[in-house]
Amino acid sequence: MVWNVTMNLSSMVFLCLISLTSLLEVMYMMIFDFSYYIEWEVITLNSCNVEMTLIIDWMSMLFLSFVTFISAMVMFYSGGYMAGDENEVRFMYLILGFVASMGFLIISPNLVSILLGWDGLGLVSYVLVIYYQNEKSASAGMLTALSNRIGDVAILISIALMFDLGGWGFIFYFDSNLILSVSGLGGLIILAGMTKSAQIPFSAWLPAAMAAPTPVSALVHSSTLVTAGVYLLVRFGPALIGVGSVVLFLLASLTMFMAGLGANFETDLKKIIALSTLSQLGVMMCVLSLGYYKLAFFHLLAHALFKALLFMCAGSVIHSVGGTQDIRAMGGLIYVMPLSITSMNLANLALCGFPFLAGFYSKDLILEVVFSGALNGVGFWLLVLSTGLTVCYTFRLIYYSVSGDYNLVGFAYVSDEDKTMTNPMICLGLGALTGGAVLSWLMFPSPWLVCLPLGLKLLALMVSGLGGFIGYMLNLVGESHTLLSFLNYKWVFFVGSMWCMPFLSTWGPNISILKASQLYYQLGDSGWMEYYGGQGAYFVGLNFSKYLQIIQDNSVKLYMIMFIVWLMVAILI
Repeated sequence: MVWNVTMNLSSMVFLCLISLTSLLEVMYMMIFDFSYYIEWEVITLNSCNVEMTLIIDWMSMLFLSFVTFISAMVMFYSGGYMAGDENEVRFMYLILGFVASMGFLIISPNLVSILLGWDGLGLVSYVLVIYYQNEKSASAGMLTALSNRIGDVAILISIALMFDLGGWGFIFYFDSNLILSVSGLGGLIILAGMTKSAQIPFSAWLPAAMAAPTPVSALVHSSTLVTAGVYLLVRFGPALIGVGSVVLFLLASLTMFMAGLGANFETDLKKIIALSTLSQLGVMMCVLSLGYYKLAFFHLLAHALFKALLFMCAGSVIHSVGGTQDIRAMGGLIYVMPLSITSMNLANLALCGFPFLAGFYSKDLILEVVFSGALNGVGFWLLVLSTGLTVCYTFRLIYYSVSGDYNLVGFAYVSDEDKTMTNPMICLGLGALTGGAVLSWLMFPSPWLVCLPLGLKLLALMVSGLGGFIGYMLNLVGESHTLLSFLNYKWVFFVGSMWCMPFLSTWGPNISILKASQLYYQLGDSGWMEYYGGQGAYFVGLNFSKYLQIIQDNSVKLYMIMFIVWLMVAILI
């Protein structure tokens, strides 16, 4: 046990030092306006150089600072949450591998080196999702891995297409718009970002990944796996302006609406928070589709603080109430877990965009900027309804945690006594309180001025207030204290299951496609194509080289045989 605690503490201190160093580097770079670009040439293919490159600028260092700070809190929190687990040390190493993969992706401005961190995230996430080794975890892990492989293939094809540009350092092609000159490259990058950030129709894997332990969820949904797609599009932002913007905006808006609606019918605490992550990823993708990539990055960082706090509080509640995740079995927890429930509701209010909390500075600005743009009616109302639904399910959680009836069994022992789990919540709680203001001062020294009519200016506030009122009152009335009692079961099933997307993602034809691909692999890649392809060409070349070697030996006998054959052919002709 001493080794485990020591490992938690040493990992936390190491990650905190990296976070502090990165933050100081960010401030220094912003003051003097410079960055580092480190390049190491590995191999040259024709005129194309394969290089290992690193970029150290304010954006990569700021994101790395947030990732390492949240990871440090998660490592310390895991010491309490995973205490007694027989594979605790392995779990800690997997978390560190996860952070290392994300860090490598953050500082890579080269599409080839990005692939290393990108695939590292996919591999470690699969191992963490199947950590509990049961059938449900195995199915969730396979769905997560296969969904993300679509984005991996898109990255691989993008690497092949960028070979035409003479290199893979995409930051050098922004000013000349060479990236847009390569047909399909922008669409493939957007596809990769959509799969990693779980936009429609790739949304099913994100709630399924809740099969992982709660500390993993706190890390994945705040600053690592699901944010990798958004970060990739932020990095490609200047080159993707106008590429599929209408389609991306519509899909992101639908994702927001679907996730917000589904969270109001969900009863699993972790899945409700997962759907809120999906909704906020939709917000980031919406603003990215309009070209405001710096604003999307701002919301990405602010969201990371309160979402990690929200999952930690949920994990503390689940850990204390005996492992149940059904919110209907909770209620009135504020009296027995004041610190955890207060922190959770603080994160919930930050998620809603409550004034002067972390989410307010980014979310309110995003809504005003989007409202000031040229939106069609469908996108506008999807955005407005999604904002109201976010506050609706947030106040549903507030009801069940604060003012609902105490539904736990009489002998349940629920408390906030584990300091290993509560101390990281306090640190992240301070981030949820002040992080938005500090980030806004740091990233936008000159404040944004968005001029809107009074109705649009107050629209976000009115919709949020109305959504909170409806979410609280609908759970206050009725026998089951839920929206389920007001609608037909079929509609509830459709909406609560993310529009049947998990079933479509594991549908029979999809299994048939996997079986057909396995047959193709056996007969094609490992069969005839291998015989007449790579291995066949190798053996043909090997045999041909033997004949060349004989010719190069300058044997007199060989030349005499060749002369006789030539003479006989000449006589016959």
